[in-house]
Amino acid sequence: MSQPPLLTPPAAAASAKSPLTRRRWLWLAGAGALAAAGAAGLALRRAAPGQPPAGDEGLDEVCIVAPPTPYDPASGLPPEAPRPVPPDARCPVCGMFPARNPRWAAQIIYTDHSAQYFDSPVNLLLFLANVSRYSPNRSEADVQSRWVTDAASGQWTPLEQAWFVHGSEVRGPMRTPDLPAFAREEDAARFAAKRGGQALPWARITPQILEALSKERGGPHNHASHGAAAAAP
Repeated sequence: MSQPPLLTPPAAAASAKSPLTRRRWLWLAGAGALAAAGAAGLALRRAAPGQPPAGDEGLDEVCIVAPPTPYDPASGLPPEAPRPVPPDARCPVCGMFPARNPRWAAQIIYTDHSAQYFDSPVNLLLFLANVSRYSPNRSEADVQSRWVTDAASGQWTPLEQAWFVHGSEVRGPMRTPDLPAFAREEDAARFAAKRGGQALPWARITPQILEALSKERGGPHNHASHGAAAAAP
């Protein structure tokens, strides 16, 4: 006795008595296509630069595509100078668009004069603590200068000269504690008196402070809050 086919051919399915047979055939075909697409997507994810080659752990550690922005000679700015944040630039740490919250934005200029933009001082500092993690094939030695936005004036100020307010009630672009930056100590102290926290120079932002801020936002990435409006510093 001949064995029945494993799957009923489409022509036979059309003439079958059960009205669910054709639906079942289409469902099986669709499920197979989805499974193939999912497998392909996972393979691409694991093969992407900067991603772990295998295993579930660490798959989300580096998931932002935010390449440096090349220097534009037509801008008229010196190659080593900070520049306006492009609307489409993304933060390599969290994936947000720094241009949407300009009073929080930060940036670095590489030695090749390209720039990397950040949505807040905390993400700039997280990046500098492990450059190669967020920008493969780069290191801290490739960073020529580092800049934060003075919350009082909106102007760029060198990271090394900035003052930060730690522990204030104000939340950053990710709706988590951050480090509002100021060019002058008196502006930082005035802000702290109104909104809480302590004014600290850049040299006193310790790894312990940065680690605590990172944990409060759930680690390096907090994608659930992307796009949220930032509280004004």
